[in-house]
Amino acid sequence: MIIQEEIEELVRLKGATLFHREGQELEFKEQFNLAALADYFRDFAAFSNNRGGFLVHGVKDSPRTLTGMSEKSVDQFEKLDPEKVTGYLLEIFSAEIRWEAALVEVGGVNLGVFRIYESAAKPVIAKKDEGKDQSIKNGEIYYRYGGRTQKIQSAELENIINKRIEQNNQQWLDLMSKIGQAGPQNAAILDTERALIEKGDSRVLVLDEVLASKLKFVKEGQFVEKGGAATLKLVGDVVPIDRVEVVRRVKENLTKLYPLSAMELIPEVQKMYPPAKQSDVWKVIAETDLKNNADYSAYNFRSKKQEDTFNETGVLPKAMPSIYNDKAVSFIAKVIRDGGI
Repeated sequence: MIIQEEIEELVRLKGATLFHREGQELEFKEQFNLAALADYFRDFAAFSNNRGGFLVHGVKDSPRTLTGMSEKSVDQFEKLDPEKVTGYLLEIFSAEIRWEAALVEVGGVNLGVFRIYESAAKPVIAKKDEGKDQSIKNGEIYYRYGGRTQKIQSAELENIINKRIEQNNQQWLDLMSKIGQAGPQNAAILDTERALIEKGDSRVLVLDEVLASKLKFVKEGQFVEKGGAATLKLVGDVVPIDRVEVVRRVKENLTKLYPLSAMELIPEVQKMYPPAKQSDVWKVIAETDLKNNADYSAYNFRSKKQEDTFNETGVLPKAMPSIYNDKAVSFIAKVIRDGGI
């Protein structure tokens, strides 16, 4: 959902210019043009491969001022057909890109806003060439770095692949854990494509007792219609259950997961890549917004009150330090070595 107050914050003024700069989750454009859709789609994919973000039309560059879109741009923006755009994106990219658009009025001017969500199936890969100058090329993966969109570098791609492997492994572990809790003799497989729950050669339907009490079960071949009656066609056995086992993960101590302070990062990075300088490490952290990326870092709250306030308001206390994990060391060393920053 695109929220008015959120957009107003993104284009908040400090004097005559905008307070916020372009970053990993924010891109400004002066006008909207249907002929430039391929360029926008490139940004869509980049945001989707990172943490999502906003593409806001109606902001002039150098200096960043709030000018709003012209009548022509507004007219073209309103002609966007969401169904067609989604179809184009599916043709161009390997995975679904979730997005939405809205015309938002701020300070008496119209802004064309796209919100792009983080993909659940990274990496999103281009499947074909697109655009006048082939701004999108077959086989390329786009990623959001600081305030720019570019081809993904090895460190970020490796992180995406590793995270996908970890998610897959965790799903298997969760499944095996639940089978172990229930006992193999009580376990069944839910086939979502065929809409069946199977155990060996049998087909079994498992229902909660509350739901089961509200349904009328009719054996196959014995159906008699009664107006308004809730019914299920029974083609197998019905087994009621009285409880669902909930698996809870206990959050580990942050210092075990993220053992390094910002200063301790430097010698660790230099062990992996000796030419690295302190300024290089700071630059990578700033340009990639690493301190706000849970894959590599966590906020080191000084008290529970600080953490509770952040969870309620979403506003970090000033000068909040972050702590980092070993993945951050490898990531920073690779970026510096590859000359990506």
